[in-house]
Amino acid sequence: MRLKYVLNEVLVGLWRNVTMTVAMIITMSVSLFMLGASVLLYMQVDQMKNYYYGEIEVSIFLRPDVTDAQRQAIDQAISSNPLVADKTYETQKQAFERFQALWADSPDFVKSVGPNSLPESFRVKLKDPEKYKEFSDQMAPLQGIQDIIDQRTLLDKVFNIFNGFQFGALGVAAFMAVAALLLVGNTIQVAAYSKRREVAVMKLVGASNWFIQAPFVLEAVVAGVIGAILGFIVLFVGKVVLLDHKLQALTSILTPVHNGNVWLMLPLLAGVGAVVSAVTAWITLRFYLKV
Repeated sequence: MRLKYVLNEVLVGLWRNVTMTVAMIITMSVSLFMLGASVLLYMQVDQMKNYYYGEIEVSIFLRPDVTDAQRQAIDQAISSNPLVADKTYETQKQAFERFQALWADSPDFVKSVGPNSLPESFRVKLKDPEKYKEFSDQMAPLQGIQDIIDQRTLLDKVFNIFNGFQFGALGVAAFMAVAALLLVGNTIQVAAYSKRREVAVMKLVGASNWFIQAPFVLEAVVAGVIGAILGFIVLFVGKVVLLDHKLQALTSILTPVHNGNVWLMLPLLAGVGAVVSAVTAWITLRFYLKV
């Protein structure tokens, strides 16, 4: 009987303040959507780092006037180096062919580069990419080397941009979370005020604090869970429509976002929405309901 009463009061309370309830749900859904997007982005950046850092190479570009003896000395030094896991030699012709394939969609740009403009090079994969500096110091004194480039320095710049997106998404989520908390507290306060006489009667007849607070807390929890579900739906639809279709070409650069990771956001967002709403409602009641 008590459970039925509590559930009935939850439904009545949600409907009585339907405008504020809808506003609370929408704000909560936006906040949780941004939270889910930032968590997904964080997971994706870590996945991309593991993938790309495992594939990075050190490029050793040779001088245009390199001699056969110098080239053989560089080749032998790379092969005998204990830091090296694998190496590939690329001639000027191979470099130009790869350049043509890479920029096939920009024929004017390809025409501006001659077949002898790109240097021959060695592509070296290290056993431990963190030891690039040590490897570079060992190779630098060799004659015939024009430049030594670590792809990791280029990737770091890219990942710094992604990290900026991470913090930006978290910042927006935090801002929206504050708005959602204020709306939750305000909605619960209005609900408690509208039922102040009923609350006074229940206190007079000896109703427990939990029994009085339960309908208000559950109102906030229901709104939080609904907001979480809406936020998850927007997140999932956005992933399918944008990443799987509209921006599918980016999969050649970005690692794919697995549906399993997206589904993990549903219990996360529901849990955060329910807990945050419940705690906010309880604290609000402690201040305004005086029970």
